[in-house]
Amino acid sequence: MQHISSDFPRFAAIRRASGLAALCFLAACSDPFEVVSKAAFEQTDLVYTQSTPPPGAAEGSCWGKHVTPAKVETVTHQIQLQPAEVRTDGTVSAPGVYKTETSQMIVKERRELWFETPCAPMLTPEFVSTLQRALKARGHYRGAVSGYIDARTRASIRKYQAPQGLDSAILSLAAARKLGLVAYDLDRSG
Repeated sequence: MQHISSDFPRFAAIRRASGLAALCFLAACSDPFEVVSKAAFEQTDLVYTQSTPPPGAAEGSCWGKHVTPAKVETVTHQIQLQPAEVRTDGTVSAPGVYKTETSQMIVKERRELWFETPCAPMLTPEFVSTLQRALKARGHYRGAVSGYIDARTRASIRKYQAPQGLDSAILSLAAARKLGLVAYDLDRSG
């Protein structure tokens, strides 16, 4: 027969109270009045606007930046410290002494690519729906036309832009123009 301590109900009450206190503490850490819409939450990955645009950027333009990390390889090579001792008859009396060194070598340099993007006010649900339809018509998007930037839309943007030299899920202004979503600015296209 199992014996239950008389302290068990008190222990359970303390455990519940400490759990409730922890929950209240975590709730106090978040801002209860901050409401983020689904569109605002999912569109943050589409436009990566820099607070400091690249040099020479037009006033009021929005920019994305795609960084390709450097490719580094570890290289191992042997360094001869002492040559082998060879007798006159050609036999080796003492083998050579070598040291193994390992170093890292940059095979491909880090690359930063700045590109102009549609500004956030332009990314309305209507614009995003049109973007999804344009990508779908070209065989890059297979999801529902929702008007929200989701993971599938971002993957489709990357798939569309990669052959054009931009492997990024951030929609470039050039791609938006090529898709017919944004008119060309004749003053700036020179």
